Formats: sequence, structure tokens, C-alpha cells
Amino acid sequence: QVQLVESGGGLVQAGGSLRLNCAASARTTSTYTMGWFRQAPGKGREFVAATVLTSGSTYVADSMKGRFTISGDNAKSAVYLQINSLKPEDTAVYYCAGARRYYNSQYAQYESRYDDWGQGTQVTVSS
Repeated sequence: QVQLVESGGGLVQAGGSLRLNCAASARTTSTYTMGWFRQAPGKGREFVAATVLTSGSTYVADSMKGRFTISGDNAKSAVYLQINSLKPEDTAVYYCAGARRYYNSQYAQYESRYDDWGQGTQVTVSS
């Protein structure tokens, strides 16, 4: 099992930006798709974005296009999430996930497709 470690969360004012980071604890060649999900208080986990590490293909949830940008580093087995113009409704725990398959946009949005998960990093946006 691949261990994923997130960082970069915190408390930020509305309108600010954050960059979330996630990396495998050890270099792995078995993780092909990496994604971000989030879970707001009292809500289920929702897909944010995903990327295929080898090709650089990226997918962002329709509701988050424009403010969320995902990028990956295959050499480091890492994935990043840049969030701009943060809103209070972005407050959530953000989870990094890794999958041992290549996924297109249709499948990358389902958390059941992922094999490994980080513990989550809290993002709190104050108004």
C-alpha cells in the first residue's frame, strides 16, 4: 500500500489562495492517477480534480473549473492543487488519493476507483 501525505491546508480569508500538496511517502511506480476529493462538514465526499501522472491529463469537476488547478509530478509521485479566490463554502477536509490505473474523466471522479488515500488536510475559509 502506498502512503500519501498531504500538506498545505490552513485558515485563509475569502478571496485568498492556497496550494495543497500531496506526495507518496516513497517513490512509487504503481500510482498512475492521483486526485483530490473534499468533504465539507455534514456532507459527503466530493470529487475535486484528478490527473494522470504520466500523460499530464487533468480533470476538474465542472463546478470547480476556473478556481481549482491540479498538477502532478510523476518523478516525485506527487500531486498539487492550487485553489484561488477561496470562498467560505470551500471549507472542507481535502483528501489526496492515488490509483494504480489510468483513468479518464468519466472514472476519475469516483472515490471507489482509488486504492490509496491520505489522511486529509483541513482548509478553512473565513468570510
